[in-house]
Amino acid sequence: MKKILLTGLALTVLASCNSKKDEKHDYVHLTGKIENAASDKFTIKGRGGYEKTINIGEGGSFDDTLKVNQDGFFTLIEGRKKMPVYLSNGVDLVLNTSEDNFNTGAKFEGPGAVSNNYIVEKIALMQSDKAMPQALFKLDKDAFNKTFAETKAKMQDMLEKAKQQGLDSALYAQEMKSIQMFEDYIQKNYERNHLNATKFKKGNPSPTFSDYENYKGGTTSLADFKGKYVYIDVWATWCGPCKKEIPALKELEKEFHNKNIEFVSISVDKKQNHEKWKNMVKDKELSGVQLFADNDFKSKFIQEYGINAIPRFILIDPSGNIVDSNAPRPSSGKRIKDLINGLEKI
Repeated sequence: MKKILLTGLALTVLASCNSKKDEKHDYVHLTGKIENAASDKFTIKGRGGYEKTINIGEGGSFDDTLKVNQDGFFTLIEGRKKMPVYLSNGVDLVLNTSEDNFNTGAKFEGPGAVSNNYIVEKIALMQSDKAMPQALFKLDKDAFNKTFAETKAKMQDMLEKAKQQGLDSALYAQEMKSIQMFEDYIQKNYERNHLNATKFKKGNPSPTFSDYENYKGGTTSLADFKGKYVYIDVWATWCGPCKKEIPALKELEKEFHNKNIEFVSISVDKKQNHEKWKNMVKDKELSGVQLFADNDFKSKFIQEYGINAIPRFILIDPSGNIVDSNAPRPSSGKRIKDLINGLEKI
């Protein structure tokens, strides 16, 4: 599922842009404003090791030039926030966004804005319950058919409007393929995933685990947290995306430290990597409750949840019932915080 979504997004952001270049210069003139910026600079990174740092002035404004090594997709990084941007030498591009709604709230103006605004709109749709597979798979058949038809129509409408505004023909062709890939994946996987989503719907009893090794000593079971919400992170030391969640997970735990919720990380490393797990917990100063599963991916708890890809986050209520079997990641920011803040007796 993740691979399909990433493929679809890659087809969007790696495509070319149909912009009229300003013959007066052969560099990008990037201006704009980041409201409530968390830092005093941001970085533009691209393929081939390209990197350029741009200072953020008073009030969040910035104005700088950069000569990119190739036309195409770059990543704008400000603190822990990231957004894809398409840059091409010879254009003047204006970007306005805010720290609170950094990515999906971005607005572009000037030559090159068509592709960038389309990317922003596409990402917002793909992150909504109208397009996220885990949300679609929870719907019954009639609701699924209706919602997915609306989503597909929205995707096609967005693409056609962007084409009319001057979207590059190559990008248009690639996005048509991306929409078809997405449809094929969703339709092919609905039945199986709907069964799992129904089995693990909100309010159902959660699978349990018993006597997992606790990094601080002894063993721990899910039953030990009865009376508290439990936010579970299933991860491994070899998992790059898992490790990328660590800073946001630490921040999340710190914010809700005095609330009625435990943050539990379960490593599914193989037994031969047991020492590697202990060393990483120590070296990265991992907080929360750090546990080691009894049989990696073959552990009963892991198999009962059908976990075959990580990281995976699960939220369980004080009675041991499921709140969300595929909870938002710590890096989702507002989504996971809103979910936790909305819990009863948190």
